[in-house]
Amino acid sequence: MYNPPVAFFWHALRCESIALEAHENYVKQSYRNRCHVLTAHGVQPLSVPVLRGNSKTKTPIQEIEIDYSQKWQLVHWRTIQAAYGRAPYFEFYSGYLQEVYERQPKFLFELNVELLKLYLKLLKLNKPLNHTDAYRIQPPGNVLDLRNRVHPKIYPDNLHVIPYTQVFGKQFVPELSIIDLLFTQGPASISYLQ
Repeated sequence: MYNPPVAFFWHALRCESIALEAHENYVKQSYRNRCHVLTAHGVQPLSVPVLRGNSKTKTPIQEIEIDYSQKWQLVHWRTIQAAYGRAPYFEFYSGYLQEVYERQPKFLFELNVELLKLYLKLLKLNKPLNHTDAYRIQPPGNVLDLRNRVHPKIYPDNLHVIPYTQVFGKQFVPELSIIDLLFTQGPASISYLQ
């Protein structure tokens, strides 16, 4: 997932390890290449443009290339700055995030793994991170399958979301990217997830 939603980390906190699905086909209109942030104008989706991701043939997730002909990084970074520049922990975490954007990984999967590792480190979630060795429609019984449960069009019914102070709006907005929680709550983010 690109800048995964808070729900993903709520589940990650409760698991022994994380297995990233490395053999699925790219899923359009999912969190694979998008996230949601809260701006002064409401919830803003940010999407990473990809090559071959819109074709009719199925493309393995590890083969989806990022389209750098579009200046998406600049747009995303400016949106993030506008949304969270006044957040209490923006200055503390923004440099780490900016470094990942500047690396320009070729593949979407690579970008997502880099971001996930960063967020796990910032949250101090020391969970083993592995890749699946093959695609399985039905994973083993001891695996919580979140491949299609944490999705922009599915509100997680298993989370009791406790509001926290956000930069914009008078009403709490759930299901935003983890950057919303990190920039507003800082080191207390892990306590919030607990």
